[in-house]
Amino acid sequence: MTPVAPEARAEALLAGLTPAEKLALLDGDTPFWSGMADIALHDASHRHPWPAGSLPGLDLPPLQFVDGPRGVVLEGGATTFPVPIARGASWDVDLEQRIGEAMAVEARSFGANWLAAVCVNLLRHPGWGRAQETYGEDPVHVGALGAAMTRGIQRHAIACVKHLALNSIDSSRFRVDVRVDARTLHELYLPQFRDCVEAGAGSVMSAYNRVNGTWCGQHPELLTGILKRRWGFRGFVVTDFIFGLRDGVEALLAGQDLEMPFRMIFEAVLAPALAHGRLPIGRVDDAVLRQLRTRLAVPTGVYPRQLRGCPAHRSLAREAATKAIVLLKNAPPSAAAGPRPSPSAPLPFADLQSLAVIGELAAVPNLGDRGSSDTRPAPGVVVTPLDGLRSSDPRRRVRFASGTDPAAAANLAAGCEAAVVVVGLDWRDEGEHIHPGDIAPVLRQVPPPDPLRPLLDRIGLRRLWSPVGWLMAAITRFGSARPGGDFAAGDRTDLGLDPAQQQLIRAVVAANPRTVVVLMGGGAILMEPWRQAVPA
Repeated sequence: MTPVAPEARAEALLAGLTPAEKLALLDGDTPFWSGMADIALHDASHRHPWPAGSLPGLDLPPLQFVDGPRGVVLEGGATTFPVPIARGASWDVDLEQRIGEAMAVEARSFGANWLAAVCVNLLRHPGWGRAQETYGEDPVHVGALGAAMTRGIQRHAIACVKHLALNSIDSSRFRVDVRVDARTLHELYLPQFRDCVEAGAGSVMSAYNRVNGTWCGQHPELLTGILKRRWGFRGFVVTDFIFGLRDGVEALLAGQDLEMPFRMIFEAVLAPALAHGRLPIGRVDDAVLRQLRTRLAVPTGVYPRQLRGCPAHRSLAREAATKAIVLLKNAPPSAAAGPRPSPSAPLPFADLQSLAVIGELAAVPNLGDRGSSDTRPAPGVVVTPLDGLRSSDPRRRVRFASGTDPAAAANLAAGCEAAVVVVGLDWRDEGEHIHPGDIAPVLRQVPPPDPLRPLLDRIGLRRLWSPVGWLMAAITRFGSARPGGDFAAGDRTDLGLDPAQQQLIRAVVAANPRTVVVLMGGGAILMEPWRQAVPA
């Protein structure tokens, strides 16, 4: 029997659906209220994929969504790769494609088939909290790496490219209106998205912010005029999660195809709009067809859990980490003698009898922020700088100080042949951010839970439901805050290290001229106050 082409099969599936079934495919399968409870109480985004497109009688696996840019975020042993800003420093397109493929097969091992690992927003704001999730500030560079990641993912799953467009600030992303002229838009902010579309991306995620006065989730020029018509994108457009829609009907008309992860605004407004002629069935059909043909293109097969964190993927992560390291300065120690003193790095480990490792970040896992890209490696898997140095040669006397007491750290450094100071940023300094007041306008549109709707209507208090959104926003803990921790710090307003870390660097290098400073961070770090004093 000749196999049916994916396009023909998608059209056949579409023809068999009722209008109600078509609308049911346009949002996530999870009800809003139970989904929010699942996030708040059970850390749901790290326990299971988010489903969409489940329909009785539809002979097609549903969409199953997972984040993120540095590895599959679900608990269960997935590999954590270096963050994209680090991988961008490798300039290795082949490496990025291999990482994309590894992430995709690991996602499939969790039952997911849709991976949001392609973040190609341009790094234009140097303090952007999510700088670590993109590759850099040049559209050609970002586009080449994003396209490579897309190609790798699409071999096994649906790549989700995000966030269209001009999403490069976090603390005001729900309010900001980015004003941009056509030339700047097409030469700086859009080429990397087009590169990913041309690489075969199956989905594109719209952004929270506005562009030239229009919300990206309902922006006809971006979603239809440019993405679908000019670039010929045949996949589907998905909202950014939970807070990605303002006007459901306008969004669908503009080219939005799927609201995720909950049945939310689309569910509340599309059926009445279709019944009253404000929404043409042709636009609904187009959105459904885009989703169906993308789902049909996903390869079948079994992906065993042994693929997660397997030796090959861990070796790939190590290769990426090695290629990501950037040597910024390498001069001889200030006390070096002789006409041709050697540079400070690499340290002569074979000859060192003692090494001081200093800094809190040397001894704790520091994988990135705790937003939507937060990965959950298995216990004991993460190797800290201190762990690595100690295990590389058990005979070496590696001595550690947290650096909370600079004088004690300096004394330790003075008694060793060399010192390594590890400083920089962690999730408390940078990362994804949500301000409750910013998301309240979206949450106020969510209908009351089913049991409450008849009661509120009967007693005439439905109009009072809207202010509940403010309360909901105030208590929402969207994302992946770990027990006892905050969500994230958002954008940075100071690009330097904190004063305590700067004081620590000065104290250690004064005590031991053979000092190497290791910087960890996802965004720009100013070094001028101490750079001249440090040899490497």
